[in-house]
This record gives sequence, C-alpha cells and structure tokens, in this order.
Amino acid sequence: MKKITLSLLCCLSLATLKAQNTNPKLVVGIVVDQMKQEYLWRFENDFGTGGFKRLMHEGFMAKNAHYNYATTSTGPGHASIYTGTTPSIHGIVNNSWYSRLLKRGVYCAEDTTANAVGGSVRNGRISPANLYSSTITDELKMFTQQQAKVVAMSIKDRGSALPGGHLSDGSYWYDSQTGNFMTSTYYMKTLPEWVSQFNDRKLADEYLNNTWALFLPEENYTESGEDNSKYEGGFRGKENPTFPYHLAQLREQNGNFGMLPSTPWGNTILTELALASLEGESLGEDEATDFLAISYSSTDYIGHNFGPQSKEVQDTYVRLDREIERLLNKLDEKLGKGNYVVFLSADHAVAENSIRMKDLGFRADNFGSRNFSEYLSQAMNERFGEAEWFENTGMDIFFNHSTLKTKGVDLYEAQLFVAQHAMQFPGIYLAVPGIDLTRNSYESHVQSLIQNAYHPKESGDVKMVMEPAWQWGGAKGTGHGNPWAYDTHIPIMFYGWGIEPGTSVRPIHITDIAPTISMLLNIRMPSGTTGQPISEALK
Repeated sequence: MKKITLSLLCCLSLATLKAQNTNPKLVVGIVVDQMKQEYLWRFENDFGTGGFKRLMHEGFMAKNAHYNYATTSTGPGHASIYTGTTPSIHGIVNNSWYSRLLKRGVYCAEDTTANAVGGSVRNGRISPANLYSSTITDELKMFTQQQAKVVAMSIKDRGSALPGGHLSDGSYWYDSQTGNFMTSTYYMKTLPEWVSQFNDRKLADEYLNNTWALFLPEENYTESGEDNSKYEGGFRGKENPTFPYHLAQLREQNGNFGMLPSTPWGNTILTELALASLEGESLGEDEATDFLAISYSSTDYIGHNFGPQSKEVQDTYVRLDREIERLLNKLDEKLGKGNYVVFLSADHAVAENSIRMKDLGFRADNFGSRNFSEYLSQAMNERFGEAEWFENTGMDIFFNHSTLKTKGVDLYEAQLFVAQHAMQFPGIYLAVPGIDLTRNSYESHVQSLIQNAYHPKESGDVKMVMEPAWQWGGAKGTGHGNPWAYDTHIPIMFYGWGIEPGTSVRPIHITDIAPTISMLLNIRMPSGTTGQPISEALK
C-alpha cells in the first residue's frame, strides 16, 4: 500500500512538474509609448542593473526592429503589436480618422454603446470594437476555454483597450477628471474590489504634490541638451522649461489630475496598479497561463512636450528603468524567476523637433495643413469646376463621391490628379491613389509602408506621407506618425521563460511579436496575423 501511495505521489509530482514546465505562468507585455531604440543605448550608463539592462543582457534583443507601415502612432501601434498585423488588416489606421460611412471623425477605441464604470462619463465610451482582427490575448482566452486571465492597463484608454482585446477580463485606464483608474460597461458593471481599493489610495493626488527634480546628479545628463531650450514646451505657470517643477504649484493651471500623465509619476502609478493586479487577480497562480498587458504613456506626454533631446525625457527614462526593475523583482518574488515571460516594445518612436532641424540646416519645416487644403481645392476647381470636392483632408484625402458623380468626374482620375498635385506642395514626399493601393502590390520601401497602412474601408481616396524630418505643425516639442526610421525604429525585447538570450541585427517587424508569443505558448495566431515568429528568440 505504501509503495502504491509513493508511486502515485511520484506520478503526481511529475505531472505537476510537467504542467509547470509546459507553459509560463504569466506573459507580461510592456509597451513604452514613444520609445526609440536609440534610448536604450543613449541612456544605458544611467540605468540600473535590474531594469532595461536586465532585459537587454539576459534576454533577447532585436536591434534592428521597425514598424512596417507608415502611420506610426499610438492606436495602430498597440493594435499591431497584439494582432500581429498592420492597419491594412486590423483597421486601426490612426488614433482618430474620418469615417466615410459615419460622415464624422472616429476615435480608435470609441464605442458609443459602452458607458463609464468607476470614472467620468466622457472617458467611458471605450472598447476594442473597432478592431477587425483578434489579438494574441483573445487567442489565449479562446485556447484555454476562458480559463486564462487577461488584464490590461494604461494611462491611455487605447493603450489598454486594444491590447486587452475583445475578451479581456479587465482593461483599465486613467481618468484625468478624477485621478482614478476606470473601465467601461463593455467589460463589467462595477470595478473589482482590488481596483476600488487601489483608487482609495489616492496616489494621483499624492504624486501631484511632489517636486520633479533630476533623479541623478546633473552631471549625469550629458546625453541630452540644455535644460532651457527654445524648442521645448513646458508647463503653464512656469516661465521656463527648467528643473525643478513644483507640481503642487502647477497642477491647477495644467489640468489638475490631468497633469499627472505629463510627469514621471504617470508611469509610477501604472506600476503600482500592475503590482496590485498581480495579487488582486491572482495572476499566474493556476495552470492556465495568464496575460498582463502594461502600456506606459508618460514617456509620450513628456516627449511631445519637451522633445527627444531634453533632460526631461532622459530623466523620465532613468526613472522608468527603476519602475521596470520594481516590476521584474515582484514577478521574481511572486512567480519565481524563469516562470514568466516578458516582452517590451514601443507603439512608435519619435522625430526630432522640425524647427530645430531646420535651424541646423536640414531641409525640414512644419507642414502647412490649412494652406494645403486650400491648395488642393483650388487645383480641383481649376481643373473640374467649382464644387465642394472633399469631405475631409489630411494625410488621407476623402473625396465627396456624390460630387464626383454629379460632375461626371471619374474617381481614379480625381485620385491621380490630386496625388500628382499634392507632391508639388512643400513637405509632401509621396501621394498614392487609393485605387492603386488596393490593386497593386508594392515592394519599394515607402510605397509598401503606405500600402500596409491603407485599409480599404477606413482609409481615404489618396494617402500621403511627408518628407523626412517634417512635422505636422507646432514649433515646440515634437511629434511622430511618419514612415521614416526615426519613427519606425523601436525596441523589441523578450525575456524569461522559453527565451533564448542573444541579439539580432536582421530586420524584424513589430508584427512579429504576436506570432512569436503564439509559438511560445503553442496557441493559434491572431486571425489577421501577417508577421512571422522570431525563431532565434525561442529556445
């Protein structure tokens, strides 16, 4: 009897060990908003040993990773990471875009059927409803018969709703009106107790009474420019964009709780929420692999405001490095080192300030969007007669198709005409007719990136990109959204369970992350996947 019992125990132990080794307990997806690959190298000397450096040197790093489409912005970036495909398939063609069907602008994560839960009404109409593809998180839920837990969080609603996917157990975002984290009725009727308890800590109010001074001695910040640059934005109520920033004195003039994302504590509060979720949702505590999607947004707010050469940006990354170290240490403590897998990437990179580039002698400037619309209308009027030819103009041109029909103007003729004229306008590098994007297959670099950004139902009649280093308005801070390397070159790193440490300099695309995770977990790829697994990252 004892022999039988002992044999049974051994079998159970082996079965338990096998179950533990078959899959990781938890997948953690980290997206850093507006992070250039360059930052890992520029700021490396100021990082600790347990954050970015741990991922870089103990995990796998793709040194030559890029976005493989033109409209590099937050909504499309998060969607592409988690669907494994480009806007041409997943349909999130920008943060916001004009809808020909609805005759109005559409926000990437909007859902007019959803209502706020735990936050302000205007910030609650959010869900992943606009996604045409499933996500890696959806596929994990379906593979495990809903047993896996998926939790997503970000300061930005789109940085939470899109990664969490259609089947998220809870996607949470920061409410700039209340300083709390909230969700919508798409996910649940009331906040979980652990989120309510987290909000009761009033961390946003606490952090907004801090002073933002340099984290390290000033002499460490040689990788960034002068502290008082004419190309930086700053905060209302402070004459110069210089350290220190006394947040308690500035918060009321800068949106009160809405100011938090524009400080490094926007990242801190998200780390705190992530740590709370590990316990609150019991992540990684059963046989099914769980998924925690975290998107750090303050890097983007600060980057837009101050620009990539600012001390504010460098300080933010120095501080974020410590946040990632805290998170990894907690995962070690809770799950055991080697029992979880992390990937880290970015939703886009960022350009230099275009006026700074112009002052340095580069062929760069800010784009005159208002003059551009007038220019196109005048050209159409001169060629085809007076009419209201456009429903919407931007980097996508939407014709009024009823006007074209009434005037007897062929759609393709109009597209070709406008594309040819657009490229004569200062700052426009290339304009491609929409019909060409649906019937041709481009292999050349920029044309293929435009095609990958073009969705036949959501995009316009003509799609354009600007010249390198040009930006869409604004003399302060910076922007992004173009197909050039400064906007596409981002980090992709994997660390932990099932990952082969090393580096690669071959071209790797953002759409390769989701299929790599699929192969790691032995689950189906998202429905729209066009990327390929990164074989050298897997053991």
